[in-house]
Amino acid sequence: MLKAFKKLWNDRRGNALVIAGAALPLVVGAAGLATDTIQWALWKRQLQRAADSAALAGVYDRIANDSSTSNVATAVADDLSRHNHTNIPLLAGYPEIDYPNGTNWTNPVRVELALQRTLGFSSLFMSSAPVITTRATAATVATGVYCVISLIDTSETGIKSTGNGDIDLGCGMITNSTSLTAAIATGSSEVNATPVAAVGDIQGSNNWGGAELLPFTVKQPDPYADINPPASFTPCKGNANRIRINNQNDVIDRRADTGLQCVSEIDVNGTLRLGSATYIIDGGNFSAGAQAKISCTGCTIILTNSDLTDNDGGPPPIGTVSINGGAEMIMSAPDGGDYEGILFYQDRRAEMGSNIVNTINGNSDSVLGGAFYFPNQQLQINGNAGLDFDCGKFVSYVVEFAGNGSINNTIDATCAAGGDDGFMGRHVRLVA
Repeated sequence: MLKAFKKLWNDRRGNALVIAGAALPLVVGAAGLATDTIQWALWKRQLQRAADSAALAGVYDRIANDSSTSNVATAVADDLSRHNHTNIPLLAGYPEIDYPNGTNWTNPVRVELALQRTLGFSSLFMSSAPVITTRATAATVATGVYCVISLIDTSETGIKSTGNGDIDLGCGMITNSTSLTAAIATGSSEVNATPVAAVGDIQGSNNWGGAELLPFTVKQPDPYADINPPASFTPCKGNANRIRINNQNDVIDRRADTGLQCVSEIDVNGTLRLGSATYIIDGGNFSAGAQAKISCTGCTIILTNSDLTDNDGGPPPIGTVSINGGAEMIMSAPDGGDYEGILFYQDRRAEMGSNIVNTINGNSDSVLGGAFYFPNQQLQINGNAGLDFDCGKFVSYVVEFAGNGSINNTIDATCAAGGDDGFMGRHVRLVA
């Protein structure tokens, strides 16, 4: 027997098979652990994706409900179900939802998920399956100051940049349009404005000048929703209360005006010097011809109507603004009072339509300081001869920049309302 073992020990035939047989448990174990690791990583990724999506859904629900958390649990559960994440068997008691504080975000929602599933190989050696836990925190974060806000919330384009001029806004632009072309830049113009955001999608273009594009973002509220025309004023319709200058050599000087001043129309093709007052245009238009020279310091032009309804019981007619490209406009908004920072204000009762256009032009000597508010109509700004704005903010149903000249806007730390929450942009993001 001993001789037989010695003979077998010294025999080299089949030694590879013996070694392979000895190593086989290690090969099988490594393969089993590799398979379990891949499965573990897949479940972890699926669970993290579910947590990310649910947290984002919770934030959008808070935004839709004025930051309330009362419906967040329902929104999270609906998201998990709607996106088929519930095929992942969560542990009892999950999802866990809380609302962590943060210095740089608002409307936070944190979602934590956990699952326990048996692994094919590891279960041979483990008394119980391991628990996988993931969490995600989403919130709204500030994305900068938007001095261009398009309030349209349909599938029509909200912000348009056309023509061949350069547009330098020094701030961001946002539209509530849900269109896949919510904001477009065409022609050969270059738009220096960042970020450019939309509830819908944004068409990429070299014309955006390297701006940060933020499609599918949060709807921007109307920053002037709480500001209304004067509650009461003496109606002033009729020719007697019209400011009209037909001759370019004629001058009307009203620099002594203060408080509320009611006029039926402003139609100028000469020189008009206005005071530091609030000018109510009762049912009429504001028009500046090619020869107009209009100036004021601390004034606001309000387009409204003293009538409650028209003859058919509908909203009364509200005037529009038309400023010719040759006009010289040196105007600035007040730095205090009810209409602080607002240069032109159109009553929200005005007829709604993106095809109703309020046109702002001006020559290279023009400087317009303040906000332009046309919530139901289009605001078109043309820079054919160069046009400068100081603390310009453009809030309109649709906003279009056109022309072949430059449009420049100055926004700095002293700009009235430049950093107010109404003009601060928000974007929903994962923050942790």
